[in-house]
Amino acid sequence: MSFFLFLLLILLVPSSNAQWPPSPGYWPSSRFNSMSFYKGYKNLWGPSHQSFGQNALTIWLDRTSGSGFKSVRPFRSGYFGASIKLQPGYTAGVITAFYLSNSEAHPGFHDEVDIEFLGTTFGKPYTLQTNVYIRGSGDGRIIGREMKFHLWFDPTQNFHHYAILWSPKELIFLVDDVPIRRYPRKSDATFPLRPMWVYGSIWDASSWATEDGKYKADYKYQPFVARYTNFKATGCSAYSPAWCHPVSASPFRSGGLTRQQYRAMRWVQTHNLVYDYCRDSKRDHSLTPECWG
Repeated sequence: MSFFLFLLLILLVPSSNAQWPPSPGYWPSSRFNSMSFYKGYKNLWGPSHQSFGQNALTIWLDRTSGSGFKSVRPFRSGYFGASIKLQPGYTAGVITAFYLSNSEAHPGFHDEVDIEFLGTTFGKPYTLQTNVYIRGSGDGRIIGREMKFHLWFDPTQNFHHYAILWSPKELIFLVDDVPIRRYPRKSDATFPLRPMWVYGSIWDASSWATEDGKYKADYKYQPFVARYTNFKATGCSAYSPAWCHPVSASPFRSGGLTRQQYRAMRWVQTHNLVYDYCRDSKRDHSLTPECWG
């Protein structure tokens, strides 16, 4: 009798592994070497709010300043990743970011590819926001292409690897080598084609970051800290010869994803996706033709 009760419990009690995506079967991060921070990056702003130790970069935000860093070289394609650990507790209004941009080279008319962690309140999970801007401006007419996720783990407990794969044909966002979003190039007008630099930052975005600005940064909880390590930036720099071949997130040299990678991505988008701009009925989709093309 006890044996049958044991079997019944196994069937009724969900396994903790059921909350994790299936294996993608391929781990692109293992194909690219890590680099030391100072070999590939430099401080961009807030130098007094940035330190390096124990093989990790720490940046923080308080009421006086945040901080940011930038790659030494611009790229026209590549794999860009970092392992990041976020701060627990009340972080509303605070953005921790890892992204590609050419905003300094093309102010008011830039391209950008974002991984952003939107701060939260006690007891609620972080939101990971992916976004793509094409020749956008900061004058209020910028067109975002947001997809937001709740992660299947607590990003404050350990370092996890977040990456962007950018090739001339696609953008792929990955978390611990699991693809969570693929943004294909459907037209030149909806895809970033100009060289971009790699950035990281922590800053106050209280006007919109947490529940559309409902909760603001509260500096009684300062400093807000983020740690980065295991930096990877491999690909074709803006100075590479024309024959430089773009890297891939799959075993296929031509790019794309395997069937197993697609399966893992579909799992994440079924279980962890909390916002998709293409499904937002309030958006003017004449401005985002890639949603239907």
